[in-house]
Amino acid sequence: MQTGIVAQRGNPRAASLADELRHALGDRDVAVRIDESTAAALDLEGAPIETFDDCDLVVAIGGDGTLLFAARNADGTPIIGVNLGEVGFLNAVSPENAESAVLSAVEGIRANDLSVREAPRLVAQVDGWESNPAANEIVIQGERRGHGGGVDYEVRVDGSIYTGSHADGVLVATPTGSTAYNLSEGGPIVHPDLEIAIVNEMCARDGMPPFAVDLDTEVTVSVTGAGPAIITSDGREPHEIEGPAEITISRSATPMRIAGPQSDFFEALGKLS
Repeated sequence: MQTGIVAQRGNPRAASLADELRHALGDRDVAVRIDESTAAALDLEGAPIETFDDCDLVVAIGGDGTLLFAARNADGTPIIGVNLGEVGFLNAVSPENAESAVLSAVEGIRANDLSVREAPRLVAQVDGWESNPAANEIVIQGERRGHGGGVDYEVRVDGSIYTGSHADGVLVATPTGSTAYNLSEGGPIVHPDLEIAIVNEMCARDGMPPFAVDLDTEVTVSVTGAGPAIITSDGREPHEIEGPAEITISRSATPMRIAGPQSDFFEALGKLS
Protein backbone atom coordinates (compact mmCIF):
# COMPACT_ATOMS: atom_id res chain seq x y z
CA MET A 1 0.00 0.00 0.00
CA GLN A 2 1.20 3.50 -0.80
CA THR A 3 0.19 6.87 0.63
CA GLY A 4 1.18 10.24 -0.80
CA ILE A 5 1.63 13.28 1.43
CA VAL A 6 1.36 16.85 0.13
CA ALA A 7 2.06 19.74 2.51
CA GLN A 8 1.47 23.44 2.01
CA ARG A 9 4.57 24.94 0.49
CA GLY A 10 6.60 27.19 2.75
CA ASN A 11 4.70 26.16 5.89
CA PRO A 12 7.08 24.62 8.47
CA ARG A 13 4.17 23.39 10.58
CA ALA A 14 2.75 21.51 7.60
CA ALA A 15 6.15 19.98 6.80
CA SER A 16 6.64 18.90 10.40
CA LEU A 17 3.24 17.21 10.47
CA ALA A 18 4.04 15.50 7.16
CA ASP A 19 7.17 14.06 8.78
CA GLU A 20 5.19 12.81 11.79
CA LEU A 21 2.67 11.10 9.50
CA ARG A 22 5.49 9.60 7.45
CA HIS A 23 6.86 7.87 10.54
CA ALA A 24 3.43 6.74 11.76
CA LEU A 25 2.60 5.22 8.37
CA GLY A 26 6.00 3.60 8.08
CA ASP A 27 5.48 1.89 11.44
CA ARG A 28 2.39 0.24 9.90
CA ASP A 29 4.17 -0.95 6.76
CA VAL A 30 2.69 1.73 4.53
CA ALA A 31 5.00 3.07 1.82
CA VAL A 32 5.02 6.87 1.72
CA ARG A 33 5.65 9.39 -1.05
CA ILE A 34 6.21 13.02 -0.14
CA ASP A 35 5.91 15.82 -2.66
CA GLU A 36 9.21 17.29 -3.77
CA SER A 37 8.81 20.69 -2.10
CA THR A 38 7.99 19.19 1.31
CA ALA A 39 10.70 16.56 0.96
CA ALA A 40 13.28 19.27 0.29
CA ALA A 41 12.25 21.02 3.50
CA LEU A 42 12.78 17.74 5.38
CA ASP A 43 16.03 16.79 3.60
CA LEU A 44 14.37 13.75 2.08
CA GLU A 45 13.98 12.44 -1.44
CA GLY A 46 10.64 13.51 -2.86
CA ALA A 47 8.36 12.29 -5.60
CA PRO A 48 6.75 14.35 -8.40
CA ILE A 49 3.19 15.24 -7.48
CA GLU A 50 2.12 13.96 -10.92
CA THR A 51 2.87 10.41 -9.75
CA PHE A 52 0.42 10.52 -6.84
CA ASP A 53 -2.46 9.30 -9.00
CA ASP A 54 -1.33 5.70 -8.48
CA CYS A 55 -1.26 5.98 -4.67
CA ASP A 56 -4.00 4.33 -2.61
CA LEU A 57 -4.50 7.45 -0.48
CA VAL A 58 -3.29 11.05 -0.57
CA VAL A 59 -3.00 13.26 2.51
CA ALA A 60 -3.15 17.03 1.96
CA ILE A 61 -1.89 19.22 4.81
CA GLY A 62 -2.76 22.92 4.67
CA GLY A 63 -5.82 24.81 3.52
CA ASP A 64 -8.43 24.01 0.91
CA GLY A 65 -6.01 25.22 -1.76
CA THR A 66 -3.53 22.50 -0.83
CA LEU A 67 -6.24 19.87 -1.11
CA LEU A 68 -7.29 21.18 -4.53
CA PHE A 69 -3.65 21.13 -5.65
CA ALA A 70 -3.39 17.51 -4.53
CA ALA A 71 -6.69 16.61 -6.21
CA ARG A 72 -5.57 18.00 -9.57
CA ASN A 73 -2.66 15.58 -9.58
CA ALA A 74 -4.11 12.62 -7.67
CA ASP A 75 -7.12 12.53 -9.99
CA GLY A 76 -9.64 10.07 -8.49
CA THR A 77 -7.44 8.83 -5.62
CA PRO A 78 -9.12 9.30 -2.21
CA ILE A 79 -7.81 12.39 -0.42
CA ILE A 80 -7.92 13.20 3.26
CA GLY A 81 -7.41 16.84 4.22
CA VAL A 82 -5.73 18.16 7.35
CA ASN A 83 -6.79 21.74 7.98
CA LEU A 84 -4.15 24.33 8.83
CA GLY A 85 -6.07 27.10 7.06
CA GLU A 86 -8.80 29.55 7.96
CA VAL A 87 -12.07 28.13 6.63
CA GLY A 88 -11.78 24.44 5.78
CA PHE A 89 -14.76 23.53 3.57
CA LEU A 90 -12.83 20.48 2.34
CA ASN A 91 -10.20 19.86 5.01
CA ALA A 92 -12.10 18.55 8.01
CA VAL A 93 -9.30 16.94 10.05
CA SER A 94 -7.56 18.96 12.77
CA PRO A 95 -3.77 18.63 13.18
CA GLU A 96 -4.35 16.98 16.56
CA ASN A 97 -6.48 14.25 14.98
CA ALA A 98 -4.43 13.86 11.81
CA GLU A 99 -2.59 10.66 12.74
CA SER A 100 -5.69 8.81 13.93
CA ALA A 101 -7.74 9.94 10.91
CA VAL A 102 -5.06 8.93 8.40
CA LEU A 103 -4.44 5.56 10.04
CA SER A 104 -8.18 4.92 10.17
CA ALA A 105 -8.38 5.63 6.42
CA VAL A 106 -5.50 3.23 5.82
CA GLU A 107 -7.31 0.49 7.69
CA GLY A 108 -10.46 1.26 5.72
CA ILE A 109 -8.58 0.79 2.46
CA ARG A 110 -7.01 -2.44 3.66
CA ALA A 111 -10.44 -3.74 4.66
CA ASN A 112 -11.94 -2.50 1.38
CA ASP A 113 -14.57 -0.43 3.20
CA LEU A 114 -13.21 3.12 3.05
CA SER A 115 -16.05 5.63 2.96
CA VAL A 116 -15.52 8.54 0.56
CA ARG A 117 -17.57 11.54 -0.53
CA GLU A 118 -17.56 12.48 -4.18
CA ALA A 119 -17.43 16.14 -5.19
CA PRO A 120 -18.11 16.84 -8.88
CA ARG A 121 -15.60 18.50 -11.17
CA LEU A 122 -15.92 20.31 -14.50
CA VAL A 123 -13.89 20.19 -17.70
CA ALA A 124 -13.67 22.65 -20.58
CA GLN A 125 -13.14 21.53 -24.17
CA VAL A 126 -12.31 23.51 -27.30
CA ASP A 127 -10.77 22.51 -30.64
CA GLY A 128 -9.48 19.15 -29.40
CA TRP A 129 -8.02 20.58 -26.15
CA GLU A 130 -9.40 19.63 -22.73
CA SER A 131 -8.69 21.30 -19.41
CA ASN A 132 -7.69 19.54 -16.24
CA PRO A 133 -10.80 18.86 -14.13
CA ALA A 134 -11.83 21.82 -11.99
CA ALA A 135 -13.12 21.24 -8.47
CA ASN A 136 -14.07 24.93 -8.11
CA GLU A 137 -14.66 26.58 -11.45
CA ILE A 138 -13.87 26.97 -15.13
CA VAL A 139 -13.30 30.59 -16.18
CA ILE A 140 -13.26 32.08 -19.69
CA GLN A 141 -12.04 35.66 -19.66
CA GLY A 142 -10.22 38.31 -21.63
CA GLU A 143 -6.49 38.96 -21.40
CA ARG A 144 -7.25 41.62 -18.81
CA ARG A 145 -10.20 42.85 -16.79
CA GLY A 146 -11.76 46.28 -16.67
CA HIS A 147 -12.04 49.09 -19.21
CA GLY A 148 -10.74 48.04 -22.62
CA GLY A 149 -10.53 44.38 -21.61
CA GLY A 150 -12.91 41.45 -21.37
CA VAL A 151 -14.59 39.37 -24.06
CA ASP A 152 -17.71 39.36 -26.23
CA TYR A 153 -19.55 36.10 -25.66
CA GLU A 154 -22.74 34.09 -25.87
CA VAL A 155 -23.80 31.43 -23.34
CA ARG A 156 -25.98 28.46 -24.28
CA VAL A 157 -27.42 25.88 -21.91
CA ASP A 158 -28.09 22.53 -23.56
CA GLY A 159 -28.17 24.37 -26.87
CA SER A 160 -30.60 27.12 -25.82
CA ILE A 161 -29.25 30.66 -25.56
CA TYR A 162 -29.25 32.10 -22.04
CA THR A 163 -27.27 35.29 -22.36
CA GLY A 164 -24.79 37.19 -24.48
CA SER A 165 -22.92 40.40 -23.81
CA HIS A 166 -19.50 41.86 -23.12
CA ALA A 167 -17.93 41.09 -19.73
CA ASP A 168 -14.65 40.55 -17.99
CA GLY A 169 -15.47 36.88 -18.36
CA VAL A 170 -17.80 33.99 -17.64
CA LEU A 171 -17.36 31.37 -14.94
CA VAL A 172 -19.08 28.04 -14.36
CA ALA A 173 -18.74 26.82 -10.78
CA THR A 174 -19.39 23.58 -8.92
CA PRO A 175 -21.11 23.48 -5.51
CA THR A 176 -17.60 23.29 -4.00
CA GLY A 177 -16.59 26.39 -5.95
CA SER A 178 -19.72 28.33 -5.07
CA THR A 179 -17.92 29.75 -2.02
CA ALA A 180 -14.80 30.67 -4.00
CA TYR A 181 -14.47 32.89 -7.11
CA ASN A 182 -18.21 32.60 -7.78
CA LEU A 183 -19.05 34.17 -4.43
CA SER A 184 -16.68 37.09 -5.00
CA GLU A 185 -18.48 37.72 -8.33
CA GLY A 186 -21.87 37.91 -6.62
CA GLY A 187 -22.94 34.33 -7.23
CA PRO A 188 -25.00 32.23 -4.78
CA ILE A 189 -23.70 29.77 -2.21
CA VAL A 190 -24.75 26.21 -3.04
CA HIS A 191 -25.01 23.40 -0.51
CA PRO A 192 -22.46 20.67 -1.36
CA ASP A 193 -25.15 17.97 -1.52
CA LEU A 194 -26.89 19.63 -4.48
CA GLU A 195 -26.17 18.52 -8.06
CA ILE A 196 -25.94 22.08 -9.38
CA ALA A 197 -23.51 24.15 -11.44
CA ILE A 198 -23.62 27.95 -11.50
CA VAL A 199 -23.24 30.05 -14.65
CA ASN A 200 -22.03 33.50 -13.62
CA GLU A 201 -21.05 36.48 -15.76
CA MET A 202 -18.21 38.63 -14.44
CA CYS A 203 -19.02 42.37 -14.53
CA ALA A 204 -21.20 42.01 -17.61
CA ARG A 205 -22.32 45.08 -19.54
CA ASP A 206 -25.86 43.75 -20.06
CA GLY A 207 -25.84 40.43 -18.27
CA MET A 208 -28.35 38.10 -16.71
CA PRO A 209 -28.43 36.98 -13.05
CA PRO A 210 -26.29 33.97 -12.07
CA PHE A 211 -28.02 30.82 -13.30
CA ALA A 212 -28.16 27.45 -11.50
CA VAL A 213 -28.28 24.43 -13.84
CA ASP A 214 -28.13 20.67 -13.41
CA LEU A 215 -24.55 19.41 -13.22
CA ASP A 216 -25.16 17.16 -16.21
CA THR A 217 -26.18 20.14 -18.33
CA GLU A 218 -23.82 21.10 -21.15
CA VAL A 219 -22.88 24.77 -21.00
CA THR A 220 -21.40 26.35 -24.12
CA VAL A 221 -19.56 29.67 -23.98
CA SER A 222 -18.92 31.11 -27.42
CA VAL A 223 -16.28 33.83 -27.65
CA THR A 224 -17.84 35.80 -30.49
CA GLY A 225 -15.25 38.50 -31.05
CA ALA A 226 -11.80 38.29 -32.57
CA GLY A 227 -8.74 38.32 -30.36
CA PRO A 228 -7.47 36.24 -27.45
CA ALA A 229 -9.34 34.75 -24.52
CA ILE A 230 -8.01 32.74 -21.58
CA ILE A 231 -9.44 29.54 -20.09
CA THR A 232 -8.42 28.51 -16.58
CA SER A 233 -9.28 25.56 -14.36
CA ASP A 234 -9.33 26.50 -10.67
CA GLY A 235 -7.25 29.55 -11.55
CA ARG A 236 -4.36 27.51 -12.93
CA GLU A 237 -2.79 26.45 -16.21
CA PRO A 238 -4.14 29.27 -18.40
CA HIS A 239 -4.90 28.17 -21.96
CA GLU A 240 -5.07 30.92 -24.58
CA ILE A 241 -7.45 30.68 -27.51
CA GLU A 242 -8.25 32.97 -30.41
CA GLY A 243 -11.84 34.04 -31.00
CA PRO A 244 -14.23 33.31 -32.40
CA ALA A 245 -14.31 29.98 -30.57
CA GLU A 246 -16.79 27.73 -28.82
CA ILE A 247 -15.93 26.26 -25.40
CA THR A 248 -17.98 23.40 -23.98
CA ILE A 249 -18.13 22.93 -20.20
CA SER A 250 -19.45 19.70 -18.74
CA ARG A 251 -19.14 17.39 -15.77
CA SER A 252 -15.86 15.49 -15.53
CA ALA A 253 -16.07 11.71 -15.58
CA THR A 254 -13.81 11.61 -12.51
CA PRO A 255 -14.99 13.39 -9.33
CA MET A 256 -12.82 14.50 -6.45
CA ARG A 257 -12.99 11.76 -3.82
CA ILE A 258 -12.64 12.93 -0.20
CA ALA A 259 -12.00 10.54 2.67
CA GLY A 260 -12.18 11.08 6.41
CA PRO A 261 -14.69 13.05 8.47
CA GLN A 262 -16.85 15.69 6.81
CA SER A 263 -16.55 19.34 7.77
CA ASP A 264 -19.55 21.22 9.14
CA PHE A 265 -20.61 23.26 6.11
CA PHE A 266 -22.44 25.92 8.10
CA GLU A 267 -19.61 26.27 10.60
CA ALA A 268 -17.21 26.84 7.70
CA LEU A 269 -19.61 29.39 6.22
CA GLY A 270 -19.48 31.34 9.45
CA LYS A 271 -15.72 31.79 8.98
CA LEU A 272 -16.23 33.62 5.70
CA SER A 273 -17.61 36.72 7.41
